[in-house]
Amino acid sequence: MAYVPSIPNASLKPFADVLEANSRWATSYHGGRLAPRAAKGLAVLTCMDSRIDPLGMLGLAPGDAKIFRNAGARVTDDVLRTLVVANYLLGVERFMIVAHTNCRMSESDETAIHDAIAAVGGPDTRSISFLATLDQAGALHADVQRVRSWPYLQKIAVGGFIFDLSNGVLTQVAF
Repeated sequence: MAYVPSIPNASLKPFADVLEANSRWATSYHGGRLAPRAAKGLAVLTCMDSRIDPLGMLGLAPGDAKIFRNAGARVTDDVLRTLVVANYLLGVERFMIVAHTNCRMSESDETAIHDAIAAVGGPDTRSISFLATLDQAGALHADVQRVRSWPYLQKIAVGGFIFDLSNGVLTQVAF
Protein backbone atom coordinates (compact mmCIF):
# COMPACT_ATOMS: atom_id res chain seq x y z
CA MET A 1 0.00 0.00 0.00
CA ALA A 2 1.37 3.42 -0.96
CA TYR A 3 2.00 6.10 1.64
CA VAL A 4 -0.43 9.00 1.28
CA PRO A 5 0.39 12.02 3.45
CA SER A 6 -2.36 13.94 5.18
CA ILE A 7 -1.31 17.40 4.03
CA PRO A 8 -3.79 20.18 3.24
CA ASN A 9 -4.16 20.72 -0.52
CA ALA A 10 -2.79 24.27 -0.25
CA SER A 11 0.54 22.79 0.88
CA LEU A 12 0.71 20.64 -2.27
CA LYS A 13 0.19 23.51 -4.73
CA PRO A 14 3.88 24.44 -5.08
CA PHE A 15 4.59 20.79 -5.97
CA ALA A 16 1.58 20.07 -8.17
CA ASP A 17 3.62 19.86 -11.39
CA VAL A 18 6.10 17.32 -10.05
CA LEU A 19 3.41 15.30 -8.26
CA GLU A 20 1.44 15.09 -11.51
CA ALA A 21 4.57 14.02 -13.40
CA ASN A 22 5.30 11.44 -10.70
CA SER A 23 1.82 10.03 -11.01
CA ARG A 24 2.41 9.38 -14.73
CA TRP A 25 5.95 8.05 -14.19
CA ALA A 26 4.93 5.71 -11.37
CA THR A 27 2.67 3.75 -13.73
CA SER A 28 5.77 2.22 -15.35
CA TYR A 29 8.13 2.26 -12.35
CA HIS A 30 10.07 -0.95 -11.72
CA GLY A 31 12.93 0.35 -9.53
CA GLY A 32 11.64 -1.52 -6.50
CA ARG A 33 12.90 -4.69 -8.13
CA LEU A 34 16.52 -3.50 -8.05
CA ALA A 35 18.88 -4.77 -5.38
CA PRO A 36 19.93 -2.16 -2.80
CA ARG A 37 23.62 -2.87 -3.49
CA ALA A 38 25.50 -0.81 -6.08
CA ALA A 39 25.64 -3.20 -9.05
CA LYS A 40 28.89 -1.65 -10.37
CA GLY A 41 30.43 -1.27 -6.89
CA LEU A 42 30.56 2.49 -7.45
CA ALA A 43 29.60 5.60 -5.52
CA VAL A 44 29.72 9.05 -7.09
CA LEU A 45 29.78 12.41 -5.31
CA THR A 46 28.94 15.26 -7.62
CA CYS A 47 27.60 18.77 -7.39
CA MET A 48 23.91 19.49 -6.93
CA ASP A 49 24.02 21.42 -10.23
CA SER A 50 20.95 20.34 -12.20
CA ARG A 51 22.91 20.35 -15.47
CA ILE A 52 24.70 17.17 -14.34
CA ASP A 53 23.21 13.75 -15.05
CA PRO A 54 25.48 11.45 -13.01
CA LEU A 55 24.18 8.18 -14.43
CA GLY A 56 24.20 9.43 -18.02
CA MET A 57 27.69 10.93 -17.90
CA LEU A 58 29.12 7.60 -16.73
CA GLY A 59 27.03 5.30 -18.91
CA LEU A 60 25.24 3.85 -15.90
CA ALA A 61 21.68 2.72 -15.22
CA PRO A 62 19.56 2.95 -12.07
CA GLY A 63 20.93 0.52 -9.49
CA ASP A 64 24.51 0.66 -10.80
CA ALA A 65 25.87 3.26 -8.36
CA LYS A 66 25.14 5.22 -5.21
CA ILE A 67 24.84 8.92 -6.01
CA PHE A 68 25.72 11.65 -3.48
CA ARG A 69 25.22 15.34 -4.25
CA ASN A 70 26.01 18.61 -2.53
CA ALA A 71 27.09 22.15 -3.35
CA GLY A 72 30.52 21.92 -4.96
CA ALA A 73 30.90 18.11 -4.71
CA ARG A 74 32.84 18.43 -1.47
CA VAL A 75 33.68 15.61 0.95
CA THR A 76 31.89 16.57 4.15
CA ASP A 77 31.40 14.61 7.36
CA ASP A 78 28.00 13.52 6.07
CA VAL A 79 29.53 12.24 2.82
CA LEU A 80 32.07 10.22 4.82
CA ARG A 81 29.36 8.81 7.09
CA THR A 82 27.23 7.81 4.11
CA LEU A 83 30.22 6.36 2.28
CA VAL A 84 31.01 4.06 5.22
CA VAL A 85 27.48 2.62 4.99
CA ALA A 86 27.77 2.32 1.19
CA ASN A 87 31.16 0.62 1.45
CA TYR A 88 30.38 -1.94 4.12
CA LEU A 89 26.67 -2.59 3.54
CA LEU A 90 25.86 -1.66 -0.07
CA GLY A 91 28.72 -3.07 -2.14
CA VAL A 92 30.63 0.14 -2.90
CA GLU A 93 34.33 -0.45 -3.61
CA ARG A 94 35.07 2.64 -5.74
CA PHE A 95 34.34 6.31 -5.08
CA MET A 96 34.43 9.11 -7.64
CA ILE A 97 34.43 12.74 -6.56
CA VAL A 98 33.20 14.68 -9.60
CA ALA A 99 33.43 18.47 -9.58
CA HIS A 100 32.50 20.45 -12.71
CA THR A 101 33.43 23.50 -14.71
CA ASN A 102 31.50 26.73 -14.18
CA CYS A 103 30.60 25.78 -10.60
CA ARG A 104 29.57 28.68 -8.39
CA MET A 105 31.38 27.04 -5.47
CA SER A 106 34.71 27.11 -7.35
CA GLU A 107 34.35 30.55 -8.87
CA SER A 108 34.00 32.38 -5.55
CA ASP A 109 35.56 32.28 -2.12
CA GLU A 110 33.64 31.88 1.14
CA THR A 111 33.24 35.62 1.66
CA ALA A 112 31.80 36.10 -1.83
CA ILE A 113 29.23 33.32 -1.28
CA HIS A 114 28.14 34.81 2.06
CA ASP A 115 27.93 38.28 0.49
CA ALA A 116 25.91 36.97 -2.49
CA ILE A 117 23.37 35.33 -0.18
CA ALA A 118 23.04 38.54 1.84
CA ALA A 119 22.71 40.59 -1.37
CA VAL A 120 19.56 38.69 -2.38
CA GLY A 121 17.99 39.20 1.04
CA GLY A 122 19.23 36.03 2.68
CA PRO A 123 20.30 35.75 6.31
CA ASP A 124 23.79 36.18 7.73
CA THR A 125 25.37 32.82 6.84
CA ARG A 126 28.87 33.45 8.16
CA SER A 127 28.45 30.65 10.73
CA ILE A 128 28.22 28.13 7.84
CA SER A 129 31.20 26.88 5.87
CA PHE A 130 30.17 26.39 2.24
CA LEU A 131 33.60 24.94 1.34
CA ALA A 132 33.90 27.32 -1.61
CA THR A 133 37.32 27.36 -3.22
CA LEU A 134 39.10 29.14 -6.03
CA ASP A 135 41.42 26.11 -6.36
CA GLN A 136 39.10 23.37 -7.59
CA ALA A 137 41.90 20.90 -8.43
CA GLY A 138 43.51 21.51 -5.05
CA ALA A 139 40.17 20.89 -3.31
CA LEU A 140 39.76 17.63 -5.23
CA HIS A 141 43.22 16.47 -4.14
CA ALA A 142 42.42 17.38 -0.53
CA ASP A 143 39.05 15.61 -0.65
CA VAL A 144 40.57 12.46 -2.19
CA GLN A 145 43.17 12.46 0.58
CA ARG A 146 40.46 12.99 3.19
CA VAL A 147 38.68 9.84 2.03
CA ARG A 148 41.93 7.86 1.82
CA SER A 149 42.93 8.84 5.34
CA TRP A 150 39.51 8.22 6.90
CA PRO A 151 40.08 5.30 9.28
CA TYR A 152 36.77 3.65 8.36
CA LEU A 153 37.49 3.61 4.62
CA GLN A 154 40.80 1.83 4.19
CA LYS A 155 39.82 -0.47 1.31
CA ILE A 156 38.10 1.81 -1.17
CA ALA A 157 39.51 3.14 -4.45
CA VAL A 158 39.00 6.90 -4.76
CA GLY A 159 39.64 9.45 -7.49
CA GLY A 160 38.89 13.12 -8.16
CA PHE A 161 37.49 14.25 -11.51
CA ILE A 162 36.30 17.39 -13.28
CA PHE A 163 33.31 17.20 -15.60
CA ASP A 164 33.41 19.79 -18.38
CA LEU A 165 29.89 21.15 -18.83
CA SER A 166 30.76 22.55 -22.26
CA ASN A 167 31.62 19.23 -23.89
CA GLY A 168 30.65 16.43 -21.46
CA VAL A 169 34.24 15.20 -20.99
CA LEU A 170 35.30 13.81 -17.61
CA THR A 171 38.98 14.20 -16.67
CA GLN A 172 40.72 12.64 -13.68
CA VAL A 173 42.80 15.22 -11.82
CA ALA A 174 43.36 13.54 -8.44
CA PHE A 175 44.58 9.95 -8.17
